[in-house]
Amino acid sequence: MTPRHFLNTQDWSRSELDALLVQAAAFKRDKLGDQLKGKSIALVFFNPSMRTRTSFELGAFQLGAHAVVLQPGKDAWPIEFDLGTVMDGDTEEHIAEVAQVLGRYVDMIGVRAFPKFVDWSLDRQDRVLKSFAKYSPVPVINMETITHPCQELAHVMALQEHFGTADLRGKKFVLTWTYHPKPLNTAVANSALTIATRMGMDVTLLCPTPDYVLDERYMGWAADNVAESGGSLAVSHGITSAYAGADVVYAKSWGALPYFGNWAPEKPIRDQYRHFIVDEAKMALTNNGVFSHCLPLRRNVKATDAVMDSPQCIAINEAENRLHVQKAIMSALAGNHPTEIFP
Repeated sequence: MTPRHFLNTQDWSRSELDALLVQAAAFKRDKLGDQLKGKSIALVFFNPSMRTRTSFELGAFQLGAHAVVLQPGKDAWPIEFDLGTVMDGDTEEHIAEVAQVLGRYVDMIGVRAFPKFVDWSLDRQDRVLKSFAKYSPVPVINMETITHPCQELAHVMALQEHFGTADLRGKKFVLTWTYHPKPLNTAVANSALTIATRMGMDVTLLCPTPDYVLDERYMGWAADNVAESGGSLAVSHGITSAYAGADVVYAKSWGALPYFGNWAPEKPIRDQYRHFIVDEAKMALTNNGVFSHCLPLRRNVKATDAVMDSPQCIAINEAENRLHVQKAIMSALAGNHPTEIFP
């Protein structure tokens, strides 16, 4: 039987996501449980992590499970993902064996694998994550690849806590690009756009030029979500109009996709837009809006000290909620859920 994976929130129904958030809130109130007693999870990290590794390891422990952390190429063998490859290079074993063997040992597998930043047409296939899901006999969880669904739920949970309601419809949500000295992954931006529209908010994607608009897949998901959940979706290049009346400002930096893998020509363009930093003047245009970011955040590059230290900043709450939503995800994938919500 094909296992249920958690690869993207778009693969789960709205009622299922709502149920996960309810369970996450319960775990926040009472952090210890036995929902995963005797279970285990392999956490496979192709990239560095602080919040993700800590929250998954502790979440598994707090529910009675054991987490095994693996770093292919460091403390585990390098993995090959292409079929038909003559493996006479650096890789030692194929994903077909890795995922199947891990699935014989553990009850779940978490995967964190960023793009290679060479060719977006290849990276957007999300091959590492999808290969684990293809060969694994147990559920696979996306710990961030080209999307970050765990961050999505943590963000929504923080918003629900701040506004005191699970219903976020009617809130103006601004997803703003910010400057960064290096081109970054679009994962969190893709996910923020996805979940904000899924929750029926009025979403504005603010970015310097059309080159910074996100991939058509995620713009398409957002449009589909608006059609299903209400709300709206707009793209803006005007800072003042975008911030005006905003209830939520969510900041992230990302590289312009037309320059993907060829970042040198993009840098002088990006360097012109340092003023996209989230500061007090911009936040003053909002409807007493809240600010958040997935972290890590470079202070006074992406957002000022004053914004980060403001009572309107909920980034720390969002980071904490990673622990709770991931426990809810692991618990659900282990079979601890009402059958009427998760058939």
